[in-house]
Amino acid sequence: MAEPLRRRLPLFPLLLLAAGGLRAAERSGGSSSAMEELATEKEAEESHRQDSVSLLTFILLLTLTILTIWLFKHRRVRFLHETGLAMIYGLIVGVILRYGTPSTSGHDKPFSCSQEDRPFTTLLVNVSGKFFEYTLKGEISPGKIHNVEQNDMLRKVTFDPEVFFNILLPPIIFHAGYSLKKRHFFRNLGSILAYAFLGTAVSCFIIGNLMYGVVKLMKLVGQLSDKFYYTDCLLFGAIISATDPVTVLAIFNELHADVDLYALLFGESVLNDAVAIVLSSSIVAYQPTGENTHAFDAAAFFKSVGVFLGIFSGSFMMGAVTGVVTALVTKFTKLHCFPLLETALFFLMSWSTFLLAEACGFTGVVAVLFCGITQAHYTYNNLSVESRSRTKQLFEVLHFLAENFIFSYMGLALFTFQKHIFSPVFIIGAFVAIFLGRAAHVYPLSFLLNLGRRHKISWSFQHMMMFSGLRGAMAFALAIRDTATYSHQMMFSTTLLIVFFTVWIVGGGTTPMLSWLNIRVGVDPDQDPPPTNDSFQVLQGDGQDSARRNRTKQESAWLFRLWYSFDHNYLKPILTHSGPPLTTTLPSWCGLIARCLTSPQVYDNQEQLREEDSDFILNDGDLTVTYGDTTITANGSSGPHTATTNLDSRRTKSSSEEALERDLGAADHEVTSRGTRLVFPLEYNA
Repeated sequence: MAEPLRRRLPLFPLLLLAAGGLRAAERSGGSSSAMEELATEKEAEESHRQDSVSLLTFILLLTLTILTIWLFKHRRVRFLHETGLAMIYGLIVGVILRYGTPSTSGHDKPFSCSQEDRPFTTLLVNVSGKFFEYTLKGEISPGKIHNVEQNDMLRKVTFDPEVFFNILLPPIIFHAGYSLKKRHFFRNLGSILAYAFLGTAVSCFIIGNLMYGVVKLMKLVGQLSDKFYYTDCLLFGAIISATDPVTVLAIFNELHADVDLYALLFGESVLNDAVAIVLSSSIVAYQPTGENTHAFDAAAFFKSVGVFLGIFSGSFMMGAVTGVVTALVTKFTKLHCFPLLETALFFLMSWSTFLLAEACGFTGVVAVLFCGITQAHYTYNNLSVESRSRTKQLFEVLHFLAENFIFSYMGLALFTFQKHIFSPVFIIGAFVAIFLGRAAHVYPLSFLLNLGRRHKISWSFQHMMMFSGLRGAMAFALAIRDTATYSHQMMFSTTLLIVFFTVWIVGGGTTPMLSWLNIRVGVDPDQDPPPTNDSFQVLQGDGQDSARRNRTKQESAWLFRLWYSFDHNYLKPILTHSGPPLTTTLPSWCGLIARCLTSPQVYDNQEQLREEDSDFILNDGDLTVTYGDTTITANGSSGPHTATTNLDSRRTKSSSEEALERDLGAADHEVTSRGTRLVFPLEYNA
């Protein structure tokens, strides 16, 4: 027994040594893990610092732009707009970031996954027993595998395209609808709809077909290195047809250019953006059956048309419904007692319209545009005085900052975007196609519209509209949203150059063009053009405001006038505190519903109107002026009469007509002063 025991004794020192070695290994492993955690924390801290620097860069860009804008306004410099300034500053910063900052990372290593036949959105990678999550950034061509961006700072300032759509575009589009000047807009509604819908479609197909010819030419001369389909050309036509004459409109507003020209350009640009984005969605949805997925297919074509109509109508309804819901909430609650809560709810409901439409498969741009128009028409009347001022100023500031941010980013993107493909043939062809598409958009439609307009669109107006077809934020946002393929990368690079050219060259030439075309400037927006032989002539100075309101009503689009009576008699009393009581407009059997939906303020407003305005608001047919033995009435009839003025048949106008004039901006909370008004209707010239 002693011998085995002696043989076992040497095992104890070995076990002790092994235990000590394990403890040492554990301490070594623990220190290694601690070092890894420390390195990870340092990387996270560095990433946070770079995020702060990238955001600070854009804030400094906007600050510098604002100061320069003030200097330009102080010196009355008009050759360069604020958006052009933002682009120039963005270019300068882009050059500094591209060539003035060193590469800070060099750890990119390609791994082969030959067993997988598709990319994954999220990838979990096992590194020494630790799992790390990676997200898909996009495809990289084999020839550019070694040109991946190694500068972390440049990666930080390259934003996700969804940032533009979900954060920057909503306040820009909503402000356009919320600040709409209804009077001149609805006076030219038919022409605006024709330019926005029919004109944009014509421009899209002309540009698309011309660019398809350019692509064929590039293929012949060997400058096309990858696939470029006809549907890609049509998509480019839809993207580049989105006009954004922000520079021209700003100069028009500063110089007080002709109000009708301003209304035509502004109205077209507002609706044109909505049409362009829905048109691009319809082209993307074009999927022919069969092997050749890019050939013409009648069934796929009509399906795309159906997609266009469905998306546009659905987005329109969603925006209008959200505005109606907000109006009802602000009417039947006492949020007006808390202006801060009222403003916050208005802001959130308006912004959520965009996201709700996108989540439901519609287009947020269309939804938020018509939400803004609905909010201005209904909800605005329910807001407190403080909330009205706050909402106007809030969205005006957001619109200004978002728009200048986008234009600043355009300058940066010229140097920070890594997938640029510049083709001289494609770029020159695009400029020619845009010019021809704009010409086919403006001149033929203007000729057809003039056949039915009382106030003709003059040649000078048409030339100015042709000149003012700038491309801006919407075209850029549509182009950058998808840059995964060769064709889309070329389209994005070309769109960027087109925006630069139109903002700098066309925007800078606006003032000389106005002078060369002899277009009126210094025009009071509330003053109508001089009377012509196709309108009503006012012969008495005291009645100018009344005649202006009458002229506005006569010149408004007939479809709008038909709709407005229903809106004023039923929708306004239901959704706001204005309009006639529903007890007077709805049938008697709806009395209970009418009393529930009509707010007490409606009766107060109606009684106040009856007391204050009953002696001042006249029907044209109720005014009779006599001179000697001849009586002249507003409808042109005359006959023997004594030398008196007959005002015994005086009565108030119908509420819908008065509200139409008031809401169109011709009579903002004003009453007609007492005076004699003599109006002659003249024959219209065909």
